[in-house]
Amino acid sequence: MIVVREDKRVRLFTKNGNDWTSRFPWIVEAALKNRRKQFVIDGEAVILGVDGVPDFNALHSRRHDAEAQHYAFDCLAPDGEDLRELSLHKTNLARLLARRPDGIFVADYERGEIGPDLFRKACEFGLEGIVSKRSDRPYRAGRSKDWAKVTNRRHPAMSRVMDQF
Repeated sequence: MIVVREDKRVRLFTKNGNDWTSRFPWIVEAALKNRRKQFVIDGEAVILGVDGVPDFNALHSRRHDAEAQHYAFDCLAPDGEDLRELSLHKTNLARLLARRPDGIFVADYERGEIGPDLFRKACEFGLEGIVSKRSDRPYRAGRSKDWAKVTNRRHPAMSRVMDQF
């Protein structure tokens, strides 16, 4: 989900371009509380369970939309400056969200070749999986060979995806 703040207006867009601004009021509220008046961040809408783990069934049920937070991956345009041609922008994202109100938080980020170990731990904790990106590549909207999502096949989200086919 992309969060776009332009002065007093915030809009939320899905990867398919759907406007979900009205669906997730907590994310909108958090973006409006940020000191910066103009920014674009990329991430994912999540609903955290009581254990702090994302609950994708709750998200897909639409019964908890008011509880959805934004799990921010990348800062694409701080103060209107388009950074998409550069590689990962975690420093800009950390600065943008340093004094963040609840509702938007920075996704954990690990540098290096720890993918297999990190994925095993994600599965042990019952998480859906991990997303990896080549840190030396620019941002590209949509699917990209530079991004890899590895899914825990035992996670309930897998059965939801398989039911769609």
